[in-house]
Amino acid sequence: MTTLMVVAVHSLVAQEKILSKEEAVKLMLENNFGVRIAKNNVRVAENNKSILNSGFLPTLTGTAGADYQRDDSTFEFPGQFLSDDEGNVQIDPETGNPISRPDAELDKAEAQRYNARLTANYTLFDGLGRWYDYKRLKEEYNLSELQARETIETTILQLFTVYFEVARLSENISVLEETFANTENRLQRAEYSFEYGQTNKLDVLNAEVDLVNDSINLMNERQTLRNTQRDLNVLLNEDLKDFFNVDTNVVFTNALTLDEFLEEGERNNIRMLQAEKNIMINDYNLKAGKSVFLPTVGLTGFYGWNLNQNAPGAFFPGVNVNNRRNFGLGASLTWNLFDGGTGITQIKNARVLLDSQEILEKQIKQEVKRDIANAKGNFENRLEIYRLQEQNVTTATNNYDRSNERYKLGQITSVELRQAQLNLLNAKTSKNLAKYNAKLAELQLLQLTGQLLNVEL
Repeated sequence: MTTLMVVAVHSLVAQEKILSKEEAVKLMLENNFGVRIAKNNVRVAENNKSILNSGFLPTLTGTAGADYQRDDSTFEFPGQFLSDDEGNVQIDPETGNPISRPDAELDKAEAQRYNARLTANYTLFDGLGRWYDYKRLKEEYNLSELQARETIETTILQLFTVYFEVARLSENISVLEETFANTENRLQRAEYSFEYGQTNKLDVLNAEVDLVNDSINLMNERQTLRNTQRDLNVLLNEDLKDFFNVDTNVVFTNALTLDEFLEEGERNNIRMLQAEKNIMINDYNLKAGKSVFLPTVGLTGFYGWNLNQNAPGAFFPGVNVNNRRNFGLGASLTWNLFDGGTGITQIKNARVLLDSQEILEKQIKQEVKRDIANAKGNFENRLEIYRLQEQNVTTATNNYDRSNERYKLGQITSVELRQAQLNLLNAKTSKNLAKYNAKLAELQLLQLTGQLLNVEL
C-alpha cells in the first residue's frame, strides 16, 4: 500500500514542467510585482527629464470671450423743447406754450462683443537655474534606473533562494525515495529470513519501524516542496495551482572571471553608483540655487482681436461696429536684489546636504569593501564545504554498500545497517544543502560586484 502511494506521487512529480533558470528570470522580469513597480518609477523619471518638463520651452496662452446684451431703454429730455429747422422753438398753437421734447424709447437694443487673444511668454535667461534643474532631472532618471536595477538584482536573489530551495528539496526527495526503497528491500529480506527461520522477529519489527519513519520523512519533504513551489509562483506571479520542477544542475563561475569581477567590484557596486548619482544631484541643486543672485530676462508677445457691435442709442440711432486687431512684443528684466535672506539660506543648506552626501559616499565605500570581502570569504568557505561533502558522500556510499553486504552475510545487525543508511542519507542531503548554499553565496558576491545581470546563472 505504502509502496503504491510513493510510486504514484513520484509519477505525479515527474510529469510537472521543468522550469529552467533562464525561463524563471524571464518570468520574474515580466510578472513580478516589485519589478513592475520599479519599471514604472523609471518611466516617471523618464517623463520628468523630458524637454517638456525642463522650462526651456515657451508658454502659449489663448483666451477668448463673447458677450451678448439686450436693453429696453427710455430717454427723457427735461427742459428741452422742439425746434424748427431754423433753430426756433416750436410753440403749441392751442396753449401758446413751447412744445417739450418727447421721451425716446429704445426697445430690444442688442449689442455683441467678441474677443480673442494669444499670448506667448518665454524666459530667455533665469540665472542658469533651469539649466541645472534639467541636468538634475537627467541624473534623477539615471538614479531611478540604478534603483530599478537594484530591485531586479534583489528580486533575482530572492528568486534563486526559493528556486534552489525547490531544487534542494527535489534532490532530497530522490534521496529519501532511495532510502525508502532500500528499507523496503531490507524488510522483505527480513520477512523471508524470518519465514525460513534464519532470523528472529526483531529484524522484521526494526525494518517496519524504519520503513514508517522513512515514509513520514518522505511525506513531510513532499509537503515542504509543495509549499516552496507556491512561494516560487508568488515571485513569478504565476497561478498557485501550477507546480514547477526546477533544474538541479549548478555551474559555478570561472575563478579567473570572478577575479576580474572583484577587481572592478567597488566601481560597479550598485550602492556606490547610487551614491555618485546622489552627489551629482545635490551638486546641481546647489548650482541651481545660485541662480537667485542673477537677473531674469523674459520675452512676451501677443496677438488679439476684438469685435464690438453696440446697440443704437438715443444719440446714435444706427448700429455701431468696432472691429480691431492688435499685436505687441515686449521684454522684461527682473532682478531680485534681496529676498530677505531666503535664497542665501537655501544655498547654505544645499552645501550642507552636498557635504553630507560626500560623507555618506565614504561610509558606503567602506561598507562595500567589507561586504565584498565577507561575501568572497563566505563563497570560498561554502565552496570548500561543498567539495568536502562530495567526498563525504563517496565515503558514506562505500560504507553503506559494504555494510549491506555484511548484513546479507549476517556479520552485522540491522541496527548497524540502519546507522550506515542514515549516515548516507545525511551525507547526501548535506551535500545538496552545501551545493546550493555555495551557489547562493556566489550570486551574492556577483551582486556586490555589480555583475549579477551579466553572467549565466
